[in-house]
Amino acid sequence: MSMRRGHRDIYKQFKVIFEGEGLDRIEERLAILEAFLRTEDHVSAAELCRVLKERGKIFPEEFIVENLKLFAHYGFAREKQFTDQLPRYEHHHLDSHHDHLICVRCGAILEFYNPKIEALQAETARSMEFHDLQHRMDIYGLCSNCLRARKNIIPLVMASPGERVRIVGFRGGKGMERRLTSMGLNRDAEVEVIKSSGPGPLIVASRETRIALGFGMAKKILVTTIIDTHGT
Repeated sequence: MSMRRGHRDIYKQFKVIFEGEGLDRIEERLAILEAFLRTEDHVSAAELCRVLKERGKIFPEEFIVENLKLFAHYGFAREKQFTDQLPRYEHHHLDSHHDHLICVRCGAILEFYNPKIEALQAETARSMEFHDLQHRMDIYGLCSNCLRARKNIIPLVMASPGERVRIVGFRGGKGMERRLTSMGLNRDAEVEVIKSSGPGPLIVASRETRIALGFGMAKKILVTTIIDTHGT
């Protein structure tokens, strides 16, 4: 696959920068740059390392991290940090802007551009006499593939942080239901998942109250996702 014209220009520009900065291993750095330019996804250093390895070019991951940060420093890449993921890098297209939808299940990152959102942000900045230099919008949720793969009714432990769910039933008999109801977790109650992974209890919020649940208890609560179809 030949390099796109715009990418060839970037390649030439960076070669001049490398030489001007007196950097060593220029050809190796340019090989990493070429692989990065051919990758249109939001790529991590480890992923780019695998791409290069598949092409017979093996570099320590630390050297790839060094060069990705160099690309970002000179404005040819953007470093993005999505929640607790490793830093990812995307092409920095001049005079171009987009925002992101990030799936908290599979990690998929979808780019989008909405002129109405951009206009509203600009209007908000002007109304507050604020000069906006740059901004980013990252929306976290579940992608269509993850939604389709998941059943309509799931144990609470399978819900993701930030997700709003409705309680539809319980496992464990009437005693367990009474115990959970006494905590405010009754049928049809809507709760927001605050924490569902890592050490310690699962945390949910019901109205203004945060409730800590052990893993075993959370498995017995059956919920369904609340999908806001009105954008409110």
